[in-house]
Amino acid sequence: MGFWNRFFLKDKNKAKSHQEKDSKKAVPKTVEAKKEQWEEIPFYLPTDENKELVSVVAASIAANDQPESSFVVRKISKKNQEAELVAVIATSIAAGMKPESQFVVKKIYQRK
Repeated sequence: MGFWNRFFLKDKNKAKSHQEKDSKKAVPKTVEAKKEQWEEIPFYLPTDENKELVSVVAASIAANDQPESSFVVRKISKKNQEAELVAVIATSIAAGMKPESQFVVKKIYQRK
């Protein structure tokens, strides 16, 4: 089997090496400079407001299904209203062009 593998894998290895060399050359330095001008907007912001109240409410809702369990709330976050508004506007514009499609906003960037 090793005899045949040398012939068939040689072509695949050559093709991969050519693709890797081409892809490394294709990345211009201007792309890196453009990334530095943008910052990502998070969909959720950390908060410390009413941490005890939120923890008690969340644990009581979760304990309703599993009364024998114990729960620990480690982090509380609130929705970023700005990111939500931008996502709704962007998907509305895209849906106007393609009404039969579905869209998911994964990241939002803002110019620094």
